[in-house]
Amino acid sequence: MIDLGFLTSIFPYLIQGLVFTLELSVLGFVLGFFLGVTLAVLRLSNDKFLSSISSLYIDLIRGTPLLVQILIIYFGLPSLGLYFDPITAGVLAIGLNSAAYQAEIIRSGIKSIPKENIESAQSLGLTDFKIYKFVVLPLAIRNVIPALTNELVTLVKDSSLVSVIGVAELTRRGEYIIAWTFRPFEVYLLVAMIYFVICYFLSKLSSKLEKVLAVPGFFSAKE
Repeated sequence: MIDLGFLTSIFPYLIQGLVFTLELSVLGFVLGFFLGVTLAVLRLSNDKFLSSISSLYIDLIRGTPLLVQILIIYFGLPSLGLYFDPITAGVLAIGLNSAAYQAEIIRSGIKSIPKENIESAQSLGLTDFKIYKFVVLPLAIRNVIPALTNELVTLVKDSSLVSVIGVAELTRRGEYIIAWTFRPFEVYLLVAMIYFVICYFLSKLSSKLEKVLAVPGFFSAKE
């Protein structure tokens, strides 16, 4: 039987690990977002060199496991003179990985913008930079909020991989408790439930944000 008293006793310790999980996920997502916007714009650029560089980065990152990328940054880069503490290495790995996926999400959002919107901005004399800043990106990002939220949910779950370099996030703390108590079923069950609650909350938040930020007269990404 599941011992509720035992689960209650370890819950505060796991919540401390959840703080690291959310920190890794959010910081990695923010880093990935800004880099992803840059990659998306470059990939759609008329400059073939810049477009190729962006495509190469996206394909390379999407074609290799996040775990391997974490190991390269934390254990591989020191051989080149670059050293990062576990949390920084985790954020970098998650952010650089997420950037490739967010770039594709944002690129699809940009391509969904009707040409009439861009032509109207051009008729007002706006430069390409201002068109992207004030017209294209705001509309594109609003339209892909569900996909971006799904990416954040994925990062919350994938952040457990950072446990291999010693970050005491949620999964790692669960492993510590199992080593002390030899009760893997109850511990992993509680860890899974915590992940589920966070991801479920983010999914519901995504639905509300999509409604609040919807542009009147502009189609939704679900349509």
